[in-house]
Amino acid sequence: MHSYRSHSCADLTKTDVGETVRLAGWVHRIRDHGGVLFIDLRDHYGVTQVLCDPDSPVFAEVEKLRSEFCIRIDGAVKARDEGLVNPKIPTGEIEVFIRDMEILGAAGELPLQVFGEQDYPEETRLRYRYLDLRREAMQHNMTLRSDVVAAMRRRMWDQGFREFQTPIITASSPEGARDFLVPSRQHPGKFYALPQAPQQFKQLIMVSGFDKYFQIAPCFRDEDPRADRSPTDFYQLDLEMSFVEQQDVFDTIQPVIQGVFEEFGEGATVDKVWPQISYRDAALWYGTDKPDLRNPIKMQDVSEHFRGSGFAIFAKLLEQDGTEIRAIPAPTGGSRKFCDRMNAFAQKEGLPGMGYIFWRDQGDGMEAAGPLAKNIGPERTEAIRQQLGLGVGDAAFFLGGKPQAFERVAAKARDVIGEELGLTEQNRFAFAWIVDFPMYEADEETGKVDFSHNPFSMPQGGRAALDGDPLEVLGYQYDLACNGYELVSGAIRNHRPEIMFKAFELAGYGEDEVRKRFGGMVNAFQFGAPPHGGCAAGIDRIVMLLAGTSNIREVIMFPMNQRAEDLMMNAPSDPTSDQLMELGLRVIPQD
Repeated sequence: MHSYRSHSCADLTKTDVGETVRLAGWVHRIRDHGGVLFIDLRDHYGVTQVLCDPDSPVFAEVEKLRSEFCIRIDGAVKARDEGLVNPKIPTGEIEVFIRDMEILGAAGELPLQVFGEQDYPEETRLRYRYLDLRREAMQHNMTLRSDVVAAMRRRMWDQGFREFQTPIITASSPEGARDFLVPSRQHPGKFYALPQAPQQFKQLIMVSGFDKYFQIAPCFRDEDPRADRSPTDFYQLDLEMSFVEQQDVFDTIQPVIQGVFEEFGEGATVDKVWPQISYRDAALWYGTDKPDLRNPIKMQDVSEHFRGSGFAIFAKLLEQDGTEIRAIPAPTGGSRKFCDRMNAFAQKEGLPGMGYIFWRDQGDGMEAAGPLAKNIGPERTEAIRQQLGLGVGDAAFFLGGKPQAFERVAAKARDVIGEELGLTEQNRFAFAWIVDFPMYEADEETGKVDFSHNPFSMPQGGRAALDGDPLEVLGYQYDLACNGYELVSGAIRNHRPEIMFKAFELAGYGEDEVRKRFGGMVNAFQFGAPPHGGCAAGIDRIVMLLAGTSNIREVIMFPMNQRAEDLMMNAPSDPTSDQLMELGLRVIPQD
C-alpha cells in the first residue's frame, strides 16, 4: 500500500465496503458521540467520515487530535446506517473505522478556523493565507481559476495560435500606470522595468512573421488598489494577430470568452450577441465605458427642455459652454419615498442633490409631481415624459453640468436605481464592445493634449486624421465590458512609422524621444511591418465574475492587501546595506 493513501477523501463509495484503505488529509471537524469519535477527514478532493471507538488500538492517539492536524489513517470501510447517510457528499454512504493512525503534521492554535466558512478580517486572512486557502470557497475559487486558464489555452490552440513567452525584465513602456523599476547592478544608475504588459514584444512577434501569438502573461503595474484591481500584478490572456481588422479580433476573442463563461457560468445566461457601442454613446447612455447591460436603463440628454425654463439652476447652467442636463429614467420608481432616497444618495456622493419628477395617477388623469415639475411647467414636463417613454408610477432623475463632472455619479445612480427597482437582471452575463475611443484628451487646467488610451493604436483615417483637431481623432481601440467591468482591452496597432511619429508629436513627444523610448519597435517597423492588432483579457477579473464575488483578492492565490503589502511574506521589506551598496543606491528617509 502507498505510504500515505490508497484513495482520496472523495473516492470511497458503497462498493468499497469491507475494504481496508489508507487515507490522508486534515482533521476538518471532530464530534464526540458518547465516547465514539467521528472525524471529517478532508483533502483537496472531498471529505470522508472516519470514526474511532475505545476498541480501536489507536483510540488514545485519536483523542489527542485537534482541528487541522494533518494525519494518515488506515481503516475498514463500513456502510452507514440508512438513517445516517449524507447525500450531500460523494462519500456519504460510507465511513471508515480507524485501525491505525499517524500524525503527519500537528497544528497549533488556529488564528482562523477552516471549518464553517466564518468571516475574518482581510488582514488576518492574508497573513495566514495558507489556512484561508484550505477553506471550501477558496479551494473552489482557485480550482476554478486553474480550469479557466486551461480552457482559455485550449481554445486559443484550437484557433491556430501558438504560445510564446516575452521578457519580464525589460524597458519602461507607457501603459497608463506607474512602472515597477528594477535597478541594474551591472549598469549602475540605470533601471529595468517590470512590464506593464507585453505590448511592444507582442507587436515585434508580429513583425517577426509569426502571425498568431498568445500568452498567459503576468503584468506589473504600480497602481492604487481597488476591489476589482490588484495593486501590483495581474494576469491576462494576451494575444496578437497579423493582417487583421478590428472585427477579426472581435470574431477571434468572442468564442474564447463566451465559451469560458458558458462552461463555468454555472447555469447563468451568457449573451451570444455582443453589441458594439461607441465610447460617446456609452458615456451618454450609461455614464461609463464599462456599462452593465443587465440594467435596461439608458440615460438621455434633456437639455432643451430646461433651456430658458423656470428652473433657474439648470437654465443658468446651460448658458455655459459644454454643459448639459441628463435624465436617468426610473420605471416603477414613482414614489416620493424612493425619490427622496435617491436624492440622499446623490448628496452622499458629494452633489447638492438630484432633481426628480415622478408621475402618479390622479383619478381623472396623470399628474407630474416633484419640485422640478412645478418649476418648468406641464408642457415641458410632458415633453420629458414622452422623450423618456415613461408613464404612471415611473420617475426620472436629473443631473446637470459638464458631463465629466457628473457622469461618475450618474453611472452609479443608474446602477443603484436598477438594483433597487429590480430592473437589473440577475444570473446573466451581458457583454458589449465599446469602440471608437478618442485618441487624445486635454488636461482641463493646462489644456495639454495627451493620449487618452493606448499610444500605439492606429488612428481612424490614418495619417490624414492627424491634421485636424486632435480631440476629434478616434482610434481603432476597443474594450469589452461585462456586468459593469472591463474584461478586455485592445487595438489595431499603428505599424507605420510616419503615422506613429505624428501621433506622438500631437501628444508632445518629438521624434528623437520616440526613437529613444521605443527604438526597438520603431526600427522594426522600417523593415516591412504587417498590419496587426490584438487585445488582452483580464484573467483575474473574469474569474472574479465567474466566482460571483466583487473582490479580486478572492480569486488570486497570494494577493497583496489594500496597501500593496504581502503580510505573509513581509513585503516590501528594507534592503540590507550590502544590497544597496552593490546596486549603488541610497535610501532617502521620508519625513
